[in-house]
Amino acid sequence: MCKDVLAVIHKFSISGTPVKAVPFGGGHINKTYKVTTQEEHSADYLLQRINHNVFSDVKGLMENIYKVTAHIKKKTALGEEHVLTIVKTRDDKLYYKNGNGYWRVFEFLKGAQSFDKAQTQKHAFEGARMFGLFLKDLADFPVGELHITIKDFHNIDFRLRQFEEALKSADEDLIEQAAGQIHLVQKYSDLMSGIYNKAVSGGLPLRVTHNDTKFNNVLLNKDGMGQSVIDLDTVMPGFVFYDVGDGIRTGVINADEDEQDLDDVVLDIDKYQAYIEGYLDGTGDILTPEELKSIPYSGAYMAYIMGVRFLTDYLNGNIYYRVRFPEHNYYRSRCQLYVTSLLLEYTRTIKSLMKV
Repeated sequence: MCKDVLAVIHKFSISGTPVKAVPFGGGHINKTYKVTTQEEHSADYLLQRINHNVFSDVKGLMENIYKVTAHIKKKTALGEEHVLTIVKTRDDKLYYKNGNGYWRVFEFLKGAQSFDKAQTQKHAFEGARMFGLFLKDLADFPVGELHITIKDFHNIDFRLRQFEEALKSADEDLIEQAAGQIHLVQKYSDLMSGIYNKAVSGGLPLRVTHNDTKFNNVLLNKDGMGQSVIDLDTVMPGFVFYDVGDGIRTGVINADEDEQDLDDVVLDIDKYQAYIEGYLDGTGDILTPEELKSIPYSGAYMAYIMGVRFLTDYLNGNIYYRVRFPEHNYYRSRCQLYVTSLLLEYTRTIKSLMKV
């Protein structure tokens, strides 16, 4: 496979002599390789095979990334080395296609590291600040120029319709086992639908959002300072609470998203507050009063939508998410809906912190 990967990298306008390609990272969507070059001063690269089953419009996907990274490089005060750089093919294309799929290359960002969760309050602040800067740098980018890479990605009404359809046809044993999660989905549905529909009806401005701000999609340097925002496949029009919420959901809960022992699912309130402060530091004064009011509910919204999606997949027989055992989506949904409840308990605290 290494020879096949090295053959692909030669289709791109790289510098240096590639000598090694090894699997890199733990992403579940795209297959990623780190390609090392022989020369000491040449760049290393990330070569990715794009999952065409998830992203059917590869051309639109790559155009989105190219446009937003070019825009950020013009705007950012951090320097171009803090922004993902696409390496084009030798015939000036954004991706290469062969019999094994669609491929793309980025320059490897040296000296950077990622964490599944914020290890310290500084990590929480810096990771959030980088996501906030990302939103701010794209505030004047024309939203209408972006392709929709995944339709209805964070549309809770759409996700609830999928859930109801799954519930109609699910095995009775699965419904009985998941009764607690089903109750929580139904309990919070009006609240979450209200948050979403207020936004789409014009209550919040449509912005260029990242839409997959898991904490490991921001890179920090060895000193814990923010370095770069990565994984831009879902950059498209969205609302600010999507981006704030997913970082909270993944970064400041001291447990994995599939934790089976709910006693171990703990919200670190100090990191939570640091995350909010960091995001607001990054965005500066661009957010509207209504956007600010949406932030205290953002983490709960994103935990809820993931809980709904995991539960739907469980009721459907685990047909979408990769699972390690038959009940994996059951535990994922249970954990995320528990996180929803935890975060809702702290909305008043965050409102007080933000003075909204």
